[in-house]
Amino acid sequence: MNLTAIDRQTMTTDLIDPDAPSPQPDPIPGQTDAPFDSALSERYLVYAMSTITARSLPDVRDGLKPVHRRLLWAMRLLKLDPAQGYKKCARVVGDVIGKYHPHGDQSVYDAMVRLAQDFALRYPLVDGQGNFGNIDGDNAAAYRYTEARLTQVAVDLMDGLDENATDLKPTYNGEEEEPELFPGLFPNLLANGASGIAVGMATSIPPHNAAELIEAALLLIDDPRADDAAIMTKVSGPDFPTGGLVVDSASSIAETYATGRGGFRVRARWHIEDQGRGTWNAIVTEIPYGIQKGKLIEALAAIVNDKKLPIFVDVRDESDSEIRIVIEPRSRTVDADMLMESLFRLSDLEVRVPLNLNVLDARRTPRVMSLREALSAWLDHQFIVLQRKSQHRLDKISDRVELLDGYIITFLNLDRVIEIIRTEDEPKPVMMVEFELTDRQAEAVLNMRLRSLRRLEEMELRKERDKLLEERAGLEALLGSDARQRTRMKKDLGKLLVRYGQDTALGKRRTTVAEAAPAREIPLEAMIDREPITVILSQRGWIRAMKGHIDTVGTEALKFKEGDGPAFAFHAQTTDKILLAAETGRFYTLAADKLPGGRGFGEPVRLMIDLEGEAGIVDLFPASRSERHVVAATDGRGFIVKTADLVAETRKGKTVVTPRLGARLLRVKAVDPQADYVGVIGDNRRLLVFPIAELPEMARGQGVQLQRYRDGGLADVTTFAFAQGLSWAMGGDSGRTRSESDMGPWRAARGAAGRMPPNGFPRDNMF
Repeated sequence: MNLTAIDRQTMTTDLIDPDAPSPQPDPIPGQTDAPFDSALSERYLVYAMSTITARSLPDVRDGLKPVHRRLLWAMRLLKLDPAQGYKKCARVVGDVIGKYHPHGDQSVYDAMVRLAQDFALRYPLVDGQGNFGNIDGDNAAAYRYTEARLTQVAVDLMDGLDENATDLKPTYNGEEEEPELFPGLFPNLLANGASGIAVGMATSIPPHNAAELIEAALLLIDDPRADDAAIMTKVSGPDFPTGGLVVDSASSIAETYATGRGGFRVRARWHIEDQGRGTWNAIVTEIPYGIQKGKLIEALAAIVNDKKLPIFVDVRDESDSEIRIVIEPRSRTVDADMLMESLFRLSDLEVRVPLNLNVLDARRTPRVMSLREALSAWLDHQFIVLQRKSQHRLDKISDRVELLDGYIITFLNLDRVIEIIRTEDEPKPVMMVEFELTDRQAEAVLNMRLRSLRRLEEMELRKERDKLLEERAGLEALLGSDARQRTRMKKDLGKLLVRYGQDTALGKRRTTVAEAAPAREIPLEAMIDREPITVILSQRGWIRAMKGHIDTVGTEALKFKEGDGPAFAFHAQTTDKILLAAETGRFYTLAADKLPGGRGFGEPVRLMIDLEGEAGIVDLFPASRSERHVVAATDGRGFIVKTADLVAETRKGKTVVTPRLGARLLRVKAVDPQADYVGVIGDNRRLLVFPIAELPEMARGQGVQLQRYRDGGLADVTTFAFAQGLSWAMGGDSGRTRSESDMGPWRAARGAAGRMPPNGFPRDNMF
């Protein structure tokens, strides 16, 4: 019987019990049923802990991360000692990633390159041959081209690996063994520093001088309770491989080391080089740690091109094996300290090197330590290493003494021993019973060479045995006495201090610690040569600056465009800020040194500032003219404003006066320092004087009513000393002036109408 697909589906459906539970799929091997958030958090925690403990943070005891430790271990097994030849880095990287470190070859090689760079590590652990990069920021050559071997520092760091000083652990595949940490006495953590970013934490430890660290360790051995202040008498601060100057105060450095967090301000080292005839250049010979010289030169060149520092005109890199950066000032009159202070603020010639002493302690727990705690933890590890090395030597001595005792018994009974060997089929058990030998002793006797059966050999064996027994007694005394261990540790550190002392080429301090003030903001005026100029603004708004102080009265004789003429002319200095007041009440600021030169007609001032529409120019004057000014509008309202409040930071200007509808700014007059009264005259030729104290000082606004008018508006305003009266020019070519000493008749309250001025007052109503 043939069934269609529909019939088969119908029969199958009829056979299924609707109330029966649905069948569950077979579980996949290795699959577990768990909430997604808990499964994700557990796995992320495992990843985070792996990053913290096995990648990013160094161990406080040897100052190394696993990749660095495995690199040095692999090089040691390849017998790349300082006295041996070099081998290709590709061979080292291959051994590391194949046996110990299952990560990318490039990351391993990058770590190896850093260990060989003398500008990155204070005490390099790898001696590289070939292109290992440079301080300019160039990368190293590929590992198939470079070669390497260990340095003496690395040998000192691994000293004791053959003496059971630390434990060995299986590698990731269980085929090899690698040390959990290095036992050497060299203080690598603080001497070479470390940096790394883990999950939720980071570490940043600058390098230090090994001799200072050893002296601080000797201090802690003598006085384990020594505080941070005592440690600071030995450790003055970081010691960078690139030199430079640490310019923080002693108190700041001490606080940073006491907390394990903070930073250090590091500056380049420079000096002045005389170029003859009064000229000079600043020569930078050392740059801050971690700064690539190539990028630093580019940044300094950008400062020159962008004209951020007017007194700095050129930079040249004349470096070879030694750093030499030439900084050229604009002129011989530039102050060298001012130039370098400005560059410290604007470039990486001064940087902040952070300190975050976050390390793994002896329990593999990450925590931030102070300098004293880190040194103490390192010393505790060294005492454990000393004890393990001593116990290892004791075990070796016991094994050797056991064999020597067997040899000596053999010499005392030589004829009988020979007889047993010649006659017995199994001489070993017979010898063990007759001479009370151990299995090792009997085996060693049977393996002796015939040439050893000499009288002289017996004497040497006894001499060796006595010497070993004496050494064993000393080691047992050492292990049983803390005082002896401290003495031995001081002796070992003293030997290390000779190798890395301040009088050696490698151990000499390179970074100077000298307090200096923070790089300050240098005012622009201080960077400009002060020279006299005459500023001229034409009626049509063309501005220029003539060199020197020329006669401003004769400016009509200067060349102007046809139909144009002088509007404002005054003397100033190139360091001045020139203020321009517009009818709208906005004030604009021009740099005197940036004004166009006196040749030609100048340039339109509206190209330098965003002057609104056809707004007229009320006044143009140097900011140094007076500390305060009276500003007044055509409707007779005004106030006193500080000159500092008139200075604008952008070309859009700054609104100071906000005239009422239909009014405009008319006058900006300097306040005489001796003035105690204000004089106001209107278009209606009415004069009023009132105390200057009645005029408020404001930064912005309409001000108050100076004088009341029935028709017309303000004509002019001035300030004067009431006791001296008012003076005005009589006009004409005579140059004579006329004074009115008694201004009492015109004195009234601010806002009054005033009265007719004294006889002879100018008809244009201008003071």
